Amino acid sequence: MPSSSPSSPQTITLGGGCFWCTEAVFVKVRGVTDVESGYSNGQADRPSYEDVCTGRTGCNEVVKLTYDPAEISVKEILEIFFVIHDPTTLNRQGNDSGTQYRSGIYYSTPEQKQVAEDMVSELNQQNLFGKPVVTEVLPLANYWPAEDYHQDFFEKNPYQGYCMAVAAPKVEKFRKTFASRVKA
Repeated sequence: MPSSSPSSPQTITLGGGCFWCTEAVFVKVRGVTDVESGYSNGQADRPSYEDVCTGRTGCNEVVKLTYDPAEISVKEILEIFFVIHDPTTLNRQGNDSGTQYRSGIYYSTPEQKQVAEDMVSELNQQNLFGKPVVTEVLPLANYWPAEDYHQDFFEKNPYQGYCMAVAAPKVEKFRKTFASRVKA
């Protein structure tokens, strides 16, 4: 008989720059059971990658995480999130610029909202990054999955230039900083 968790799976959606990088990290996080790249919190319904890249849709490149709250907390997920991207740059991550690369936490429960708001406030009070955290904390809206070729992109294309230069270092930073959270 399969074992079942006493808690139901939950989802939270995060925008931390290019979804290839964010997905590459979170697929390796113990307690995260599914990661899907997509677009959210813009004005367009069912946008394509080409639409989002114009910067005119207001959509953000995001990853929708399904996780087991008995195995990993929202706070732990957000601690990883704040380490693997720069939450202080508005509409930019490294060389990627535009509203589609903004830092965002898109919650699906009141608890997620509270934890996210508390963390942003705490990070700003501590001045941990030397400048204000600009991560938006909003309810998830207008989510649409990215095209199939974006799903598991890093895993399928580890030697692609962007993956080697940008995603691989983020994965390595996660592994070193959160060794106890890495899936076996």
